[in-house]
Amino acid sequence: MSERAAIITLRRGTSTVGKIGLAVLLGFASAGAGPASAASLRVCADPDNMPFSNEKAEGFENKLAELIAQKLNATLQYSWFAESTGYVPNTMGRDACDLVMGYAQGTGLIEDTNPYYYTSYVLIHREKDASLAGIDNLSDPRLKGKRIGLFARTPPASILAVHGLVANAKPFEVNADESAAKATMTIIDQVASGELDAALLWGPVGGYYAERAAVPLKLVALVKENAGPSTIYGITMGVRPDEPQWKHTINKLIAENQGEINEILQGYNVPVLDDKGNLITAAAAER
Repeated sequence: MSERAAIITLRRGTSTVGKIGLAVLLGFASAGAGPASAASLRVCADPDNMPFSNEKAEGFENKLAELIAQKLNATLQYSWFAESTGYVPNTMGRDACDLVMGYAQGTGLIEDTNPYYYTSYVLIHREKDASLAGIDNLSDPRLKGKRIGLFARTPPASILAVHGLVANAKPFEVNADESAAKATMTIIDQVASGELDAALLWGPVGGYYAERAAVPLKLVALVKENAGPSTIYGITMGVRPDEPQWKHTINKLIAENQGEINEILQGYNVPVLDDKGNLITAAAAER
């Protein structure tokens, strides 16, 4: 599993609707009506999974959890679970938390809210590489012969196979003794140095680390693919089943604070899309 092992196994970055591993968290209690205490909001998160979350509360999911706790006038508490373990809090038993902050829509593994953002996989290459300028989908013939890095068993790997681009692709794995972030940085470093021509990464992960590369990198949201698995996903929050009022409360908070949510995400260079797959610019999010 890679980028964000809880979206795209098909992951959180990351495989990414492997993120679904994160989802299988339940652990959740089946009774009750929202937080165990009106004064607290318990969130399940990974303690070392930037840009999503960490113990220092530096990730965008930390910021989103803080926003929700603020709106609920609740104290934020975390239950930490590393995604490398499958994000299943078996050791915590039932009632581990009130929310899982990032969960791919429609997996059916747990109850989920309305999507609070849509995003996609991205193509990343050096800005100065004129041979790749203007490419916005993986069927472009200019990708033939290019060295493309990606995480194994993610949706882009299947799409590369459809277009006959596997021969020069370089699949990466996340080793047991390293974080997905470290593996992602390796891919980004190899694109920046020219060892790789391009990379295919889960948007939130790729955007965050591309912005920190040694040379300017171009980020292209893959929203025009028409072969193979989907590259666009709606991201929701996981909630316990059989608590419709709690789910309604969170859905209402999402709707009322969508602009601020988008602003948080874009602050981490996450490619935020509307439900039609169109990129939402920072200026549009502020309106």
